[in-house]
Amino acid sequence: MSKKILAVLSEYGYWGIELVGPLEKLEEAGYTVEFITPNGKKAEALPPSYDTTYVDPPLGTCVTTPLAAEKVKAFEATNRLETRQNLSEVIPERPYFSTPDFLRAFEKYYSDLKIAQDKLTEEYAAILLVGGSGPIIDMVNNQRVHDLILAFYNKQMPVAGICYGVAPLAFARDFNERKSIIKGKHVTGHCIEYDYHDGTGFLHTDLNMGPPPYVLEYVLSDAVGPEGQYHGNFGKETSVIVDYPFITARSLQCSFEFGEQFVNVLEKGTVRYGW
Repeated sequence: MSKKILAVLSEYGYWGIELVGPLEKLEEAGYTVEFITPNGKKAEALPPSYDTTYVDPPLGTCVTTPLAAEKVKAFEATNRLETRQNLSEVIPERPYFSTPDFLRAFEKYYSDLKIAQDKLTEEYAAILLVGGSGPIIDMVNNQRVHDLILAFYNKQMPVAGICYGVAPLAFARDFNERKSIIKGKHVTGHCIEYDYHDGTGFLHTDLNMGPPPYVLEYVLSDAVGPEGQYHGNFGKETSVIVDYPFITARSLQCSFEFGEQFVNVLEKGTVRYGW
């Protein structure tokens, strides 16, 4: 099995420890983590994720610990994210139905997609979808991200997401069947109690909205359907759920446990955890 993991990062800001936490655990287990962004631009950690004075409004406390801040700053200083892939060059874009000669273009899309997906699943053992506010803009409703997820899901290879990095799982669907791939599954993700009333911000844009544009808990609850279950685990310090092939985590507090369970899935064959 490959010892490489592909981490997907937003170009509008990722939450530092939600990458660095699982990265640390994966590398300790001998895995190499490589990075990819939607359009090849460098991903950067959101400033609050390395600011120990930042008070998270819903929780009313400083959520960035000195240890997390130190680790995130140290990682950013390595400039490792200078080396990254461009997802728009890796996965083809699905054509509009209004495209001239649509049928031929659609056939080519599927042909090119299969080649790209096979290459990815041969090179990497799993994917990691990193959270933060940025994914709301360029990962959640990104067809190429969905096709990347489907590459691993269709081969029943591990797909891991934390916080808003879980959101793309609800929308990654076979274009013909259009059924959620997490239907009937147990997942966790950013719960409604953690949602901001105001101030959801992003890097590299003046956009600073009030609450997030959707309630992730509701989206996930609807996507899993009556056969599955969303686990918010509000009141518990962490919420990490494994329902193979998915490894999901609620928020930044789960980063290290999330990484540990990611490794357990890869190394020990764990198929269920946290429910």
